[in-house]
Amino acid sequence: MLRIFYATDVHGSEVCWRKFLNAGPFHKADVLILGGDMTGKAIVPIVRNGEMWETMLQDHHFAMETEDEVQAMEKRIINRGYYPVRVTREELAEMNADPKLVERMFKDVMLETVDRWMDIAEEKLSGKDIPCFVCPGNDDIFEVDDVIAKSKVVQMGEARTVDFGGFSMVSMGWTNPTPWKTYREAPEEKLRARIDRMIERAPDYRRTIFNFHAPPYGSNLDEAPALDEDMKFVSGGRALRPVGSKAVREAILEYQPLMSLHGHIHESKGGVRLGKTLAVNPGSAYEEGVLQAAIIELDPKKAKVKNYVLVNG
Repeated sequence: MLRIFYATDVHGSEVCWRKFLNAGPFHKADVLILGGDMTGKAIVPIVRNGEMWETMLQDHHFAMETEDEVQAMEKRIINRGYYPVRVTREELAEMNADPKLVERMFKDVMLETVDRWMDIAEEKLSGKDIPCFVCPGNDDIFEVDDVIAKSKVVQMGEARTVDFGGFSMVSMGWTNPTPWKTYREAPEEKLRARIDRMIERAPDYRRTIFNFHAPPYGSNLDEAPALDEDMKFVSGGRALRPVGSKAVREAILEYQPLMSLHGHIHESKGGVRLGKTLAVNPGSAYEEGVLQAAIIELDPKKAKVKNYVLVNG
């Protein structure tokens, strides 16, 4: 049997990244796969104020007096998926006055963090013979790809067809358009063209795994809170609507791969059948420091999914 450990949408949470890397030996996985959106969404300034440091995290004010307290807060911020940056009050004023400065700082600390994550991966996985694939998603800037490509133990999945254990995996981190106009998104017809180009390199659809960040439309793996024109939740977030990709759904139904792995919509974890294909979204709870994942066992001889289970840890 081939055991796959699949997680997605860690969004900069370092504790989730470490849990993902540790999951290989712990769950006796043969392959580790991280879907899209590995990077965080914002920087959090920690401001020097005389002999103290201050910061705001999720609308809560924190004051720190010692270096140990500052480092503990930095760890807390990192584990929640944000990037701490120590600044003076003057530097904070410059940031507030110059959005481009903030954008440059955000990009720099993001790439530095991904580079450090690759070092952590080398420390955790070197010599363990557990292939590890990472596929950046729509929220990840394109420069992340080059950092990952330099790793000795982490392999880039995006826009590639890779083989392992008698199966082929086709990966795509792009999604259909979102209200936030993120980095890797495109109209449905372009997504379908991208999928069709990649699938040409898969030798046998019955032994192919789709690793597509966007879940298939109307599959119950893509139910997200509905937003109004002002980007506010409808009915306090209780009203849901499908937001997945129609191109992904059509491709799954046409090619009928053995399995398809998805993410993007954190609230819609589960597994469904689309024809003969098992589609899975393990969901995400990265802000809580919880890694949600799927453990999937494949039978290489029969080219079948023997079992899968969704786990939290």
